[in-house]
Amino acid sequence: MMEMFLQPEIWVAILTLVFLEIILGIDNIIFISIAASKLPENKQKKATNIGLILAMVLRVILLFGISYLVAMENPFWHIDLSWLKAGITGQSLIMLAGGLFLLYKSTQEIHHKVEGIENNDVKEKSEKGYSLSNAIVQITLINIVFSFDSILTAVGMTTGINKPNTDIDEALIVMVIAVVLSIVVMLLFANPVAKFVTKHPTVQMLGLSFLILIGFILISEGAHMAHLQVFGTKVGVIPKGYLYFTIAFSLAVEALNMKMRKKEII
Repeated sequence: MMEMFLQPEIWVAILTLVFLEIILGIDNIIFISIAASKLPENKQKKATNIGLILAMVLRVILLFGISYLVAMENPFWHIDLSWLKAGITGQSLIMLAGGLFLLYKSTQEIHHKVEGIENNDVKEKSEKGYSLSNAIVQITLINIVFSFDSILTAVGMTTGINKPNTDIDEALIVMVIAVVLSIVVMLLFANPVAKFVTKHPTVQMLGLSFLILIGFILISEGAHMAHLQVFGTKVGVIPKGYLYFTIAFSLAVEALNMKMRKKEII
């Protein structure tokens, strides 16, 4: 077993997957920071850390249940109408539910901020009714979706990276190591990122907008997994490269805006 770590391709696979998991975990960190921001300041760090540790546990559990994940791609209900065709699978339902949940939560948060509800009623309510357990429940629900998407992507990446002499046990070990290392890296940076997002309202609004985009992408992925056809047209998958380019470009523009605002204050 230890001989596998002497193979250069194994370390390339681990580093590649760690980078992939961190990239895929950015949207998870954004949601966790927004969910934790409603808590008192002394509980926010705890909620963020618990959220990321839960994400790691869920990812490892899903890795050991890969055979069940693969089985969930088989349709259990078919829709065959003249204008609508689909084969509903377990994977597609999880993606659709996760996308709808993200759309609902993001839209609700944006509404609160635009209407100023957060500064009055919601802030007072959060101190009384929004507890650490409430935040953890929300974080756990979205962790299930993000973990599911992340593991499916990691499995696909590992299949492409592995050499012919790499068996399934070695591939599983590589994925578990990559998941644990990526969560450790995110734990180091999650709280500074969460504080930065909470401190800058425009960045928080930008993050909520990203979550809306991610929600639509999850819905499109769910529809694609169900092989949805509307009026004979198949629903395709939106390449995630477009999403991450949009996020990077938007953050670069916001960084320039923040720099300009600092100069105006000076």
